[in-house]
This record gives sequence, C-alpha cells and structure tokens, in this order.
Amino acid sequence: MASWVGMRATATPSQVDAVARAIRSTPIIDHHAHPLLKSEALSKHALLSITTEASGDAIHSATTSLPHLRAVRQLASALSCGFTWESVVAAIEEKRLTCPEDWTAECLSGIESILIDDGLDGQDDANPYAWHDDYTRSRCKRIVRIEKVAADIIHRIGNARRGADLTSTASSSVLGEAWEEFEREFKTLIVTAIDDPDVVGFKSVICYRTGLDISVDHVAYHFAANKEFQDIIAQYSSSGFERVQTKGLNDWLVHYTAQLIRDSPTGQKKPIQFHTGLGDNDLVLPKSSPSHLQDFIRTYETVPIVLLHAGYPFTRETGYLASVYENVYADIGEVFPCVSQDGQERILRETLELCPWSKILWSTDGHWFPETYLLAVTQMREVFETVLCDYVRKGHMGWRAAIGLVRDVLFRNANKLYHLELEFSELEQETGVAPGSYLSDAEILRAFLKSQPAPDFVRICWNDFTAIPRMRMIPFRKFTTLLNEGRSTDIGITKAVFGLIQNDSLLPSVFPTGEYRLHPDFSSLKKGPVEGHISMNGEFREQSGARVAFCPRSTLQRAVDFGAENGLSFLIGFEIEFVLVERVESKPGNTTRYSTLTTDGHAWSVSRYFANPNIAALLRDMVSTLEDMGIYVEQLHAESATGQFELVLPAYPPVEAVDTLLHTRDVMSALATAAGFRLTLHPKPFAHATGTASHMHLSIASANGDKPEVYQPFYAGVLGHLRAILAFTYANPASYDRMSDGTWSGGRWATWGTQNREAALRKIENSHWELKCLDGLANPYFAVAAVLFAGVKGLVDRESLVWGDCEIDPAKLTENDRKELGVTQMLPGSVEEGLAALKEDGELVDLMGPELVERYVAIKEFELNFLGEMGEEERRQWLMERY
Repeated sequence: MASWVGMRATATPSQVDAVARAIRSTPIIDHHAHPLLKSEALSKHALLSITTEASGDAIHSATTSLPHLRAVRQLASALSCGFTWESVVAAIEEKRLTCPEDWTAECLSGIESILIDDGLDGQDDANPYAWHDDYTRSRCKRIVRIEKVAADIIHRIGNARRGADLTSTASSSVLGEAWEEFEREFKTLIVTAIDDPDVVGFKSVICYRTGLDISVDHVAYHFAANKEFQDIIAQYSSSGFERVQTKGLNDWLVHYTAQLIRDSPTGQKKPIQFHTGLGDNDLVLPKSSPSHLQDFIRTYETVPIVLLHAGYPFTRETGYLASVYENVYADIGEVFPCVSQDGQERILRETLELCPWSKILWSTDGHWFPETYLLAVTQMREVFETVLCDYVRKGHMGWRAAIGLVRDVLFRNANKLYHLELEFSELEQETGVAPGSYLSDAEILRAFLKSQPAPDFVRICWNDFTAIPRMRMIPFRKFTTLLNEGRSTDIGITKAVFGLIQNDSLLPSVFPTGEYRLHPDFSSLKKGPVEGHISMNGEFREQSGARVAFCPRSTLQRAVDFGAENGLSFLIGFEIEFVLVERVESKPGNTTRYSTLTTDGHAWSVSRYFANPNIAALLRDMVSTLEDMGIYVEQLHAESATGQFELVLPAYPPVEAVDTLLHTRDVMSALATAAGFRLTLHPKPFAHATGTASHMHLSIASANGDKPEVYQPFYAGVLGHLRAILAFTYANPASYDRMSDGTWSGGRWATWGTQNREAALRKIENSHWELKCLDGLANPYFAVAAVLFAGVKGLVDRESLVWGDCEIDPAKLTENDRKELGVTQMLPGSVEEGLAALKEDGELVDLMGPELVERYVAIKEFELNFLGEMGEEERRQWLMERY
C-alpha cells in the first residue's frame, strides 16, 4: 500500500457540497463599488457598459464578446425573458417602471455592505452613498477619491482668481500663496476624512492620469507639483480645468495622502485603493501594471494598499506584491463581469498561485446600474464554486480550508482591513450555516468571554510522544493584543519537541534546530483547568502552514478525515479511572513519595467511601467544576483498588473527545492537589491492587453505522491490527503490569465478546463497542487515530469478522474453542513486542505515516532504555509523579 504521507485525501461529496453552500450563502462586503444612478438619469448612460470598459462607438462591439453573451444568459434567467439583448433591455426597462426598488434589492441581494467610491464623473446623476443603505443589511461606507478632492479645491481656488492676470512675473507670490492654500486645504480635507467614521478608505486613479510609475524623489515631485499647480491656476481663466493630468501633481497627491495616513495617531490605518490594470482607454496600459508601485509600497510600509481589479492583465504581479509585502492586498473585482468565464477562472487560479487568501478581497466594482452588482455576484459565486470545489476534489486543499477561504475573501478580510466591526455570527444564522461553524478566532474568543470574566492567562496545550501534557502560557493582555492587531497567535516551538522523553532528554538523532508553529484551535476553548486560566489545544504546523507529520492531534484529524472520506463519522466517550494517593513525608533513605489512602473497606461501587468528607468534597468539586466548563459528567463511582474511582465523560466527535479527556484530567489533577492528594493514572500503582485504565467507548454515528455490514468490517479491521495498535494504547512498561487475564482488564487475547469485560473489545450494542486495552500513559490522539485508521481500512477492504462472539474469559477457552472462535493471536506482552508488531504491520504504518511511526518507535525505545536503568520501585514512583 502506498504511504499515507504525501497522499492527497479525496473529499467526499458532502464535503464538496459544504464548500459550495458556503460560496452561495456567505454574505459579501463589497469593498469597492460606485453609486447607482438616480432614476431620471438612467437613460443618459449606456446599459451596454455593464460588461465593458469601452466607450463611444467602441461600446457597440461589446455585443460580440463572451462577457456580453454570458451576461445576456444570466440576466434573461433572472428576468424570465427571452435570451436576446433586446429582450433583456425591454425587461429591465419594465422593472424600472413597475418595481425599481424590488429589482434593485434583488440585484444587490447577498451584499452585506458596500464601500462606495463616489468620485466618478457625473456625480450629480448618482445617488449619495447613504442612499444604498436601504439595500444592504449593514450601513454603507464611503471611499474618498483623492483626485476628486484635489479637483474640487482647484476649481474653488481658480474661480476665486478668475479674471486676474496671473501670467506676469509679479504674480508669482500670488500663485505661491495659492499653492500654500491648496496644500493646506487638501491636508484639512484628508485629515478630516481620516477622522470621519463614515470614511473607511481612500482611492487613487493615478493609473488613468499619469500612470503607476510614481516617483519617490520627494524633492523632484514636490517641486514639479508646485510648478504644475501654479500653471493650472495661471491659465484657469483662459483654458479652464477638468482634472489633474500632470505627473508631478498627481504623484504629490498620492504621496501626501499616504504621509497623512502614515502619520495619523490612530493605530487603525485607513487603506488607499489604487486602480490597476483593466480600465477604459484613458489609461496607458504599460503604466497600469501594479509592479510600478513597488518603490511606493516600500516607502509607506505601514499604509495599507489595495491593488484593485486583479491588476488585469497583470494578475500574477498583483498576487506577487500582496504575497511579499505585509501592507499590500489584492482585489479581484471588476473582472466579474468584464472578463469571460474561462478568464475569470484563470484569474482566480493565478491569484491563488502565490497570494495568501488572507490578503485577497472581492468587490463588484458595481456602478450606475444595479445589474452590474447582480452579474458580478452571480459570476463570482459560479467561478469560486468551479475553482475551489475542484481544488477540494483533487486534494489541493481541505474542505474546511476552502470554506475558510470563502469567508475570508468575501467578508472577513474586508471587515478587518477597513475596521468595519461587523458581526459574522449573526449572518451565519441567517444564511443557514450552523452558528459558530466558521467564526473567526477573535469572534470565538469574544463569544466565549461573554459569560465569564477575562482570565489572566491563555494556555496552548499539546500532548507529546510520551503522553506528557505540555503547554505554553500567554498573558491574556498580550494574547488579545495579538488578536486585535490581526497578528498571528501561533507560538514558535522547537522541532525537538517530538524528540523528547519525560525528563526532557533528547533522542540522539534529533537536534534542537528548526521551529514549528503551534497553532491554537479556538474551537477547543475551555475555562481552566485552574482559576484565572483558559485553555486551548494546539496543532503543530510548518512555517508554510502545512501539517506536521509528527503532530498527534493532526494525526487524529487525518484519521477522522479518512473516515469521512469513506462515509463514516464517530462518537467517542472515555472512562477516566484514577487513583487518589497520599504524599509521604520525605525522610532520608526513603524513596517512597506516595502511599495508598488510609481507609476501610474500599471496593467496587461501594457507598461508604463517600462518607469521608474530604473525598466527598473533592469528587463533588470535580463534577461541579467540570460542569461549569461545559463538561457534563455522566457517572462517578468507586473502583476496586483503594482510593480508585471512575469518572465517565459524555460522547463527543473524536478530536473533541480527546481534547475534553486531556482537559478533564488536568482539572481533576489540579483539584486533587489543592485538596492535599495526588491523582495518578499509573496503570498499576500498587502491585496488590487492581489496575487503572482509560477505557474508550466508540460508536459509528454516520448513517447506517448500526448496520452489521458497516460496523462488523470496521471492528474486524481493529481486531486485525490490534497487536500493532497496542504500541499506542499500551505505551509504557507499566501498562503491561496491569495486563493480565481474569482481572476485567481486557485480557491478553485479540478477540471480542458481547458484554464481555474480559475481552479486549466489548460489544455493547450494535456499533457501540468498548476498547479495554487503553490506559492513561498512552497519547490518546495516537491511540484513537490508530483505532480509527484500522477500523476504516477494515470497512474499505470489506474485512470479515472472522472472530466469533466470545462469551467467557478468553483465557479459559480450550484450544478447540479458540479455533472455533478464531481466537488465535495473543496480544503483545511488553512494549518491545508491541513496537515490533507495529513495525511489522505495513498497513497501519502507512496509515499512521511511516515518518511518524519511525520517530515514535525511536522515542519509545529511547524511553525504555532510560526507564530500564531504574529499579522497579524507583520507576513506579517516578511515573506516579508524572502521570
């Protein structure tokens, strides 16, 4: 079988459907558009412009373009009219007469908010930006076009000096004063816009005027701007003025705006949008490539810069700049609907070739006509579905990542960049997506903290190869600062983390070089385990964001995905057996640190033990504290050994189940310590007493999971690989001290039995079975992953459950009974045998990952050598300190 490492998982149809649903339902922040025309001005503008930047006579050729033909089909479908341009025009005119508001609402459906550049020529024909609030769920905001601001000031200054002779040498001081007035007024208006909450950004069309090759020579462009401005004012009466067309003055406008944004006292800098690429015939195409902006970008590294319209046809240049400069973002608007469908798909793919989707924004560039919005949204959703679902089917990205991409590009990136502070959670409920399913990290944390005071620390936790719980703690203030500033909450952790044993000795073949990123999973947020702390589980990732082959939690997620690819989902519940012991006062020559509790008559399920007020209070506190964290204990009772109890957790999906198990253990241990006890998970803390396990209940939750044709092959797979699975479930020499026949511990034989507590697998009902051979010294992510991989592989291969239902203790079967029931294999009797069985099981090695198994075996052998140097009592006490 091919190695799992490097293989691409094939998405299930339901997962692809989930991506498609997200694309169709995600609300849109349209971060760059223009106002709609007033009804009386509609006839003054050509409807043909909805799919082309052409004007004049050239616009009529648009009817023979692919974008136009596609628009006709889509508009005809929306209007229920004939599939000709003439029919579409007639239907639109009918809408304008009979139900303009309803038609506009239909065209803008799905748009949460529009950020409107209202600086287009013909502004008097357009509705004000606030007018559009009636058609969006949240208020619309304004983008200030800086060239329009400059032109308005120039008109005012020019009109004030109209009729004066400003061409003589003597007028130089008057012109100089005019420049100072212009500079002063421009600054006032830009600073006012920076402070205006209704203004969320700025826009420059310098691409149309003099090109994007903006000079960064401050002296040169400032001198040129001054001279060009004075020439404009001097000639204003005779030649008039339409717009800023000179290079020095245009360069100065964008530089001065960027300087004012950079130097503004607020930490939330408003972006500058630059028109790039695709546009009408005013622009000089070679100077419209965003690559010309590179020096400008470097000059203002704290000013957010948005490259509009995918830079088309310079799409790869746009993606490159956004990928290498923190302050640069790539927009992929206007190409919908002005480029053909194939072209749009290629543009999206080219953008994603290099550009992180956290830097991509989407806009309609809608203008004048509501139909421009409808076409842009319709075509975007169509193209996103084609491209992203294709990526998911081919395994280029996971379905969850694809959904995250959609949410980011259509909503979250703009929400964050423009500081809109719109709530995504309410929107998800309205769009039929489960609340909380795709919340941002900050949104999850805010929702979590609504019901409790802010903590002091945030824990990011993981479980290492020797099942030692480890964590990093971040002061809450620092953590929230990172979130609020949009910075990563990942933590750098040495790659040696998966080469350590319990005392931090490092595997000789591993070196303390390189670094992983520990990525917190906010969906695992829990209060505790101690007062003032909140905790999350983390997954290790490479610097690129790729999964780390050694990460235990990611390994379990792979196993869950493997099940989902084959139509299976699971519920898992754990029983936590634990022993409370007393600390022994340290005396010279006495190495014993822990002893059994002083008690009378402790036995399985007895009630008398709860008469001890200290024990009763501790057990009560465990249950109530966990309940306060949202973990609802199902049962709690005494077990057979002195001071031994069992706490039963609810069933959860696999990753959540293990997260909850580990957090619960931390909570219980902390409470026991505070009460003056030590809680241990040691499988055999006292030789004379019953052992301690961590039994796992598993059921197949997906459709048909309770049918024998599904669950029998699954558990056949588990039994077929059980000898190798023990390398993960019985992971310490102490595990085998507990392993014996006739002690309700699951015995030493690979078999199953209905309600048979002496069998390694106990069938409870239909697909609900219990794995007995698991204890608290196992890394539960690895243990559960191994079971799921083996079981799903059994279903895939249609394995037969050749083992019969064992109704008695397997150790008491006769040889003929064993043959009849298929009980032929004994389970390994030591860690060494378990590791050997794992190495021999090629299928399970491939599923878990050869690289992971090789490292796991090396760590375990290294740990065995270390533990082997201790005496039996010293090792027992040493393990009880740590587990």
